[in-house]
Amino acid sequence: MAELLGCHCCGQVQNIPRLRPGERARCSRCGIVIRRYGQTVRSADRSAAAAVGALALYVPAVSLPILEIERLGHHYQSSLITGTWDLIQHGNWFVGIVVFLFSIVLPIVKIVLLIDLSLLRWSPKSYRAKTYQWMEWAGRWSMMDVLLLALLVMLVKVGSMVSFYIGPAVGAFVGCVVMSLMASAFFDPHAIWNDDTPSPTH
Repeated sequence: MAELLGCHCCGQVQNIPRLRPGERARCSRCGIVIRRYGQTVRSADRSAAAAVGALALYVPAVSLPILEIERLGHHYQSSLITGTWDLIQHGNWFVGIVVFLFSIVLPIVKIVLLIDLSLLRWSPKSYRAKTYQWMEWAGRWSMMDVLLLALLVMLVKVGSMVSFYIGPAVGAFVGCVVMSLMASAFFDPHAIWNDDTPSPTH
């Protein structure tokens, strides 16, 4: 059996036969490798591992203090969640809602849907297609670096005579962003339509 596959380099659409162990298919136009035996399964496993890592880092990234402020002897710690709430309480409701949606809600939605697509490869095609559409939509709008906008607003508001310290959440935050990007890069959309992926009962 063969399947139509478009080359990710030159766009040439061609028939790719079912590959055997150790085989790989090259594009007939540009010669780049476009499919390896077991590639969809391996890419899904790597994507799932990276997405699970991002999910594990997400909790400390949004809950631990990400910024510590000392002003006139007063010490204040702010996590991503508490900082967002403080922005809303102090009248910066637009920035607070933007940060909440694009830096807290949509990133976790994208991570969870990536895990779903990578691990539940035996689910119905219609479910996989709909989940992939939702993941693509969430991925376009989830921007964890919007946090920089909130931090900039805080820097302007507090004024001078203030000392800033990076909190422990920064490492988890950066790691979560990196793992999320890796999960997206590893994910192969062709795995959605691959019917020869073994289910856990086999």
